[in-house]
Amino acid sequence: MMARLLILLALLLGAMPSAQAHKPSDSYLSLTTQGDNITGQWDIALRDLDFAIGLDQDGDGKLTWDEIRARHAAISAYALERLKLSTESGPCAISVADQLIDDHTDGAYSVMRFGVACQKPVTQLTVDYHLFADLDPQHKGLLRLTHDGVTSTAIFDPQHARQSLSLTAPDRWRQFATYITEGVWHIWIGYDHILFLLSLLLPAVLLAAPANNLRGAFIDVLKVVTAFTLAHSLTLTLASLSLISLPSRFVESAIAASVILAAVNNIYPLFRGRRPVAAFVFGLIHGFGFASVLIDLGLPKTALLASLFGFNLGVELGQLCIVALFLPLAFTLRNTVFYRRMLTGGSALIALVALVWFVERAFEIQV
Repeated sequence: MMARLLILLALLLGAMPSAQAHKPSDSYLSLTTQGDNITGQWDIALRDLDFAIGLDQDGDGKLTWDEIRARHAAISAYALERLKLSTESGPCAISVADQLIDDHTDGAYSVMRFGVACQKPVTQLTVDYHLFADLDPQHKGLLRLTHDGVTSTAIFDPQHARQSLSLTAPDRWRQFATYITEGVWHIWIGYDHILFLLSLLLPAVLLAAPANNLRGAFIDVLKVVTAFTLAHSLTLTLASLSLISLPSRFVESAIAASVILAAVNNIYPLFRGRRPVAAFVFGLIHGFGFASVLIDLGLPKTALLASLFGFNLGVELGQLCIVALFLPLAFTLRNTVFYRRMLTGGSALIALVALVWFVERAFEIQV
């Protein structure tokens, strides 16, 4: 029975997305309005476009400028078929002006600059966004809309593909709620963040003093989670405000390494009684990973602060949901042979998966 459970866990862990997919698929749409004219820029990941329409013509696994330039017409046609802008007076015409390449925290992006002509001065803009909807249900479009120096934001996904945005009176509460939801979702699909946290929490119900004490286990979990929260909130804020910047490759590799060490600690004590300290130290690195979405959106500080607070609040709510599910279940199973074997066997599997992530991220290879 135990062997079957460990095999099942291995299959589940192996089914997780690869390291290169740690940052969810996003595109970044920026619109600036002035009267009845709109200018825009749309940054779309080259890896996503390659998967959708094929950019790597020679199949060598590398994209060159010549290969991308040869597909400019296909890129613009594919993208604009999946983006519609309209006002109360009807649809707006979109014309591509230029296509470039830029680097984001997770790789190279195609940058499409375009102009938009609407029939009358725009007071409300309706955006229909369906990019990659048929290929990746988790893909999101992050919109930055600027009107008369005031910036508002929106997030598009298959469930929220059509949104109407007021230019004169942006709905700040809706934007705030959107970023809370995005923060919750980001932690729930951040498998490396989850495995790091669970690796630190697994021993909590066994190390409680006095033994078999739920209150002691709760306090132990509270210390670990609080340390992790304080640390990643600090670096999330500093990175999002562009006060500190670290290379994405280093951050993602360090996050994978933190999962390895947290899991190995359950087999061979590395931190001993200092798991909260480890949670804080490694949490600093995880905060840079959380910040990638907000950094790439490039919000001005006036809009960034509200988005940052909402996103961070969402991360904490998502984290609390995980802890609320974990603690009662772990405490119930704490005295079983299954739990003690899972502590070591499950931790070994987590360390193995994280090692694969580390190799992929550090050396930029696909294992």
